[in-house]
Amino acid sequence: MKITGEETKRRAGKFLTLIFLPLFITSCGSKSDDPGPLAPAPRPQAPTDKNWTFESTPIWADEFDYSGAPDPAKWGYDTGGHGWGNNELQHYTDSPANASVTDGLLTITARKESTQDRDYSSARLVTKGKGDFLYGRFEIRAKLPTGRGTWPAIWMLPTDWAYGDWPKSGEIDIMEHVGYDQNKVHVTVHTEAYNHGKGTQKGNSKVIPTASSEFHNYRVDWTPYAIRGYIDNSQVFEFINDGKGFATWPFDKRFHLLLNIAVGGNWGGAQGVDPTVFPQAMQVDYVRVYKMNDL
Repeated sequence: MKITGEETKRRAGKFLTLIFLPLFITSCGSKSDDPGPLAPAPRPQAPTDKNWTFESTPIWADEFDYSGAPDPAKWGYDTGGHGWGNNELQHYTDSPANASVTDGLLTITARKESTQDRDYSSARLVTKGKGDFLYGRFEIRAKLPTGRGTWPAIWMLPTDWAYGDWPKSGEIDIMEHVGYDQNKVHVTVHTEAYNHGKGTQKGNSKVIPTASSEFHNYRVDWTPYAIRGYIDNSQVFEFINDGKGFATWPFDKRFHLLLNIAVGGNWGGAQGVDPTVFPQAMQVDYVRVYKMNDL
């Protein structure tokens, strides 16, 4: 098709318009959308202690006023024998020989017996999916085992692991005890910044002369401001939220309870394991959780 001079000029003008129009639009758009210098992000701030109180009636409890297996509506089991991240020696089972309820008590028993690929059996009860909590008062009355190599714990782990694997999402140890250091009871927290892998964990301990011969109350009060640990209603530990984010305070998500006896491991077996002390048991009179009152 023959193109006239006028058509050539018209097409050339259209071509130039197509080139420069997007440039004009882009330039104008950039100028009009420019937000200017960005304002600095607000710095995290530590919360204020509002002196939260707790309800007087538990919102979740097990009084162990029945017989048989632990109530399946409240307790599940972690099972297996892979060392549990601490080079532990036991295989956790769901057997009544390792966890049962009678005479008003839950008894968790660690035994010297060949169980799959391990020489010891025990139980680790968990409330995950059956009792998950954000803040509250957690009180457990228990009598602890004794003997070198035992490592009982009453503790809490995150339900959702929102900040990542351990220790990023946190851990709350309401009670820990190692049998080679009889009667010294520990209350500890672990976070990304503060954990035993770095030797920076935050905790405290108290000598309880009858830890393995009598029942004692182990308690944590958890609020947005702090985690406070108590033994027989006497405060032994406080960890305050510094407001710097989850690396130091991941305790703004749901956690659940765990009850167990480990055998050996990095801490429990630091001075070896005496196989002659087994079986050994932790007995629990009750577990009670009280809701924090909103202010």
